[in-house]
Amino acid sequence: MDFLNTILENIQHFLTFTGFANATPGHVIMIAVGLLFIYLGIAKKWEPMLLIPIGFGILVGNIPFTPGLQLGIYEEGSVLSYLYLGVVKGFYPPLIFLGIGAMTDFSTLISNPKLILIGAAAQFGIFGAYISATALGFSAAEAGAIGIIGGADGPTAIFLSSKLAPDLMGAIAVSAYSYMALVPVIQQPIMKLLTTKKERLIRMKPPRTVTQTEKIIFPVIGLLLTTFLVPSGLPLLGMLFFGNLLKESGVTRRLANTASNSLIDIVTILLGLTVGASTQATSFLTTNSVLIFCLGAASFVVATFSGILFVKFFNLFLNKDNKINPLIGNAGVSAVPDAARVSQEVGLHYDKTNHLLMHAMGPNVAGVIGSAVAAGLLLGFLG
Repeated sequence: MDFLNTILENIQHFLTFTGFANATPGHVIMIAVGLLFIYLGIAKKWEPMLLIPIGFGILVGNIPFTPGLQLGIYEEGSVLSYLYLGVVKGFYPPLIFLGIGAMTDFSTLISNPKLILIGAAAQFGIFGAYISATALGFSAAEAGAIGIIGGADGPTAIFLSSKLAPDLMGAIAVSAYSYMALVPVIQQPIMKLLTTKKERLIRMKPPRTVTQTEKIIFPVIGLLLTTFLVPSGLPLLGMLFFGNLLKESGVTRRLANTASNSLIDIVTILLGLTVGASTQATSFLTTNSVLIFCLGAASFVVATFSGILFVKFFNLFLNKDNKINPLIGNAGVSAVPDAARVSQEVGLHYDKTNHLLMHAMGPNVAGVIGSAVAAGLLLGFLG
């Protein structure tokens, strides 16, 4: 009889450690969110490289367990906590920027430098969200970290929040990546609302041919100009321009290929999985998380509005032959190259021979630089 009682006690003890015994409604909600992310990545093909790792990470982070087993991402000594150090300490984002630099062609921006103004205009969403977050009771540092979501740049959002608001990093990161995936859904209606049929049919001059010397000089000059202005943006801007120099120098092709393929893929996997796992229901499902999602959406909408309206305003001062199609104004956010693809898709809808992709890549890569500069400014003022 004692033997049987011992077995029953052991079974009961075991059952207290199962996920079924430790599950809460919050876990169920977050697992449903993770499944939704995976579905959107696979079925809708919305940023699958981001949504699938993040979605699976949400599942991993919300498997219920008994605290103290060194399983959770927030438990010291767990495997997930070590992987999450790349997010907490902010060294995954610069590695992502290295890969982005190594795969980015800045030719359109070099050939038409005024397009950088569109990338700058789109950053108004960041500062609009900063003001709104402050009004809602967030601290200045927290508001700065939330505002960067408007740049539609996940790595930058993670980098800045790791410095300014580590407690909000999970919500900020998931929000930023979610809106990156939703670029086509959010931006297309705004683009159609703010432009006339005549404006959508504007044909831009083909960009001039950029010499190899210009391509090599650009990352060097870009680094010096931006980091002398905003030294706190050095980790992101330095790696971005370094990656681009590897690509354009012509003598480090193997390094450029590694940075733009294997390295960025590995970091994207680790970043997506750990960011997803950081959405543990016990610490993620809060009023602040809901507010961050709402503010992130608002800042992204404002950024899109700002880019398009700036082009319309800028066109008032340009002659007929040099006008810019305002459909590329949305590309001022730094969701590369998805925002530029949206410009292309909407443009082709109204004129099947008017290809805007190459033109849109100018403000799109300018947006990457702009969001990193904006992050540096916020870090310099608030850090």
